[in-house]
Amino acid sequence: MKPILQIALDFIDLDRALKAATEAVTGGVDWIEAGTPLIKSEGLEAVRQLRAAFPDKTVVADLKTMDAGRVEVEAAAKAGANVALVLGVADDGTIRECVATGRKFGVQIGADLIGTSDPVARASELETLGVDFVIAHTGIDQQMTGATPFDLIENIAGQTRLKLAAAGGLNSETVADAVRVGATILIVGGAITKSSDATAATKQIRQAADSGKPAESRLYRRATAENIREILEKVSTANISDGSHRLPCAEGIRPILPGLKMVGTAVTAYSNPGDWSKPVQAVDAAEPGQVVVINSGGRGPAVWGELATHSAIVKGLAGVVVDGAVRDTKDIREMRFPAFSRLILSNAGDAKGSGAINVPVTIGGLLVHPGDWIVGDDDGVMVLPSARAVEMANYAMDCLEAENRIRGEIENGKTTLGKVAHLLRWEKKG
Repeated sequence: MKPILQIALDFIDLDRALKAATEAVTGGVDWIEAGTPLIKSEGLEAVRQLRAAFPDKTVVADLKTMDAGRVEVEAAAKAGANVALVLGVADDGTIRECVATGRKFGVQIGADLIGTSDPVARASELETLGVDFVIAHTGIDQQMTGATPFDLIENIAGQTRLKLAAAGGLNSETVADAVRVGATILIVGGAITKSSDATAATKQIRQAADSGKPAESRLYRRATAENIREILEKVSTANISDGSHRLPCAEGIRPILPGLKMVGTAVTAYSNPGDWSKPVQAVDAAEPGQVVVINSGGRGPAVWGELATHSAIVKGLAGVVVDGAVRDTKDIREMRFPAFSRLILSNAGDAKGSGAINVPVTIGGLLVHPGDWIVGDDDGVMVLPSARAVEMANYAMDCLEAENRIRGEIENGKTTLGKVAHLLRWEKKG
């Protein structure tokens, strides 16, 4: 049997959800889910409108019920849901109430295993309690750490006869893997709902799921420690800031040549103003692909110039950041080497040897440790602490993907950002 393809409409505005659903249905989606954010924002009116718009489709209410199972499932059923979802960590009594109410009103009950301490054991218990299927779900925030649901699906498949649903970062490259390890319901969110053309995205995912042949996806892929550079090369410093709660960039640090991108881990250097000995020695300490990050007191004389840049290029370095002064900028521009600095000055200092290499430094008000990821572009320089770099990269990619959808809605609807984002509606009250 062909797997069931379900779209998760995790919007907070119903009109945007309905547009994405219309495109996805055209592309071949089977089940339409009113996601938890949509239900929390719009209530069960979201289910009612999906039922009215798509009378022949299975409508899923992702209630994530934790209590009052009878009340919530009955309300969802009367709003038009064919399927209601309960949290697997809910009390057994709540699960039984959901199942009994679902039987009464002809609603399937799916149990979401997100947050369960032993999901394999809980899946067996849920089977005994009578649910129709369980969901191996890697939540959005879990996905940002690089987690996936595939191992969980495979483990559950051997322990229960229940239908298995997979959710969490599925795209055209991974749906075939989900089917291969035992999933029969494929719940796809961002890879469809963040696409500027949800119809085309759905068709590609549908074909990959049915054929078992993955299709390459440039987006909707999450970073791990092994591929973080690939993700950071795609996102902007603005995406990184947005994804990390508007994190500030290095204040006052600007590119010598706009249009160049810089990505790499930091080799740091500290020196007194104008003392270029340790900044130049940092090039020798660096490995290919790294970024030299220099604090020379935020003022001149210059500690970096043409010859240091030549050295960095020979070593295969990704760029330099100087909280201080740089000179020979005409030559640096001609070499197209990513260089960022606070100041441009003609005069250099002397190599006296003050300071240190690979110690924590501050640039533009941001603390940098050796090994932190550094990203620079026309908007400035962002620092991603090594312990959180994977997560920050993934949230940045999430922002990039969401913007692609909004851009398409602005263009296709010949409208404005304010109207697409419903800014007036979402202004803070009180």
